Amino acid sequence: MVKRWLRRIAFTLLGLAALVGLYVAVAFALVLWPANAGAAAEAPAEVQAWVLSNGVHTDYVFPIRSATVDWRQVFAPQDFRAPPPDAEFVAIGWGDREFYLNTPTWGDLTAARAFGALSGGNRSLLHVSYLRRGQLGRGAFELPLSQAQYARLVDHVRATLPPGPAVPIAGAHYDSQDAFYEARGAYNLFETCNTWIGRGLRHAGVTASRWTPFDFTVTWHLKPARP
Repeated sequence: MVKRWLRRIAFTLLGLAALVGLYVAVAFALVLWPANAGAAAEAPAEVQAWVLSNGVHTDYVFPIRSATVDWRQVFAPQDFRAPPPDAEFVAIGWGDREFYLNTPTWGDLTAARAFGALSGGNRSLLHVSYLRRGQLGRGAFELPLSQAQYARLVDHVRATLPPGPAVPIAGAHYDSQDAFYEARGAYNLFETCNTWIGRGLRHAGVTASRWTPFDFTVTWHLKPARP
């Protein structure tokens, strides 16, 4: 009886390891088969934006104001504790509601919280920060866009918001210059914060992997920003 249970446990663990290996292998393979290949050489850079990575999670970074959109009209400064008066950019990311609200630092991460996010079913949020230029450094990747590409990325972000004005989560902040907003979609193993970023890049016509579950699959085809 004991041997039978040990055998079952061993097969279960081997099966899980095989699934994880397949997940990672597919992500690697699709990096080498990007959508919109060669797009960077065709589109003139008219809007300077970035993808910002912390090594796990990625955000868009856009100019606060342009001919396409003034993000202050979407994410009102009064929703933030004290956004920098000299902020030039807005960082926007999507993710699991419970993970976002309860994991302000990696020290707050627990196995149960990580598993809960990956298993799916939780509602999502947008995380928005107003940034100074000096806050763009390590982990920033250049995202030169045409006006048309930028407009499509803006549409991608807006489509993630529920109808009507953006709804902030009262009292939810990591610091003085960020806020959280209600969003559409549910986070799971196949719909991660990074797949949301990658989907927007593909929709905009930017060269990007066809599936981007990890941060490196988002940034693979982008150039690191110059210091």
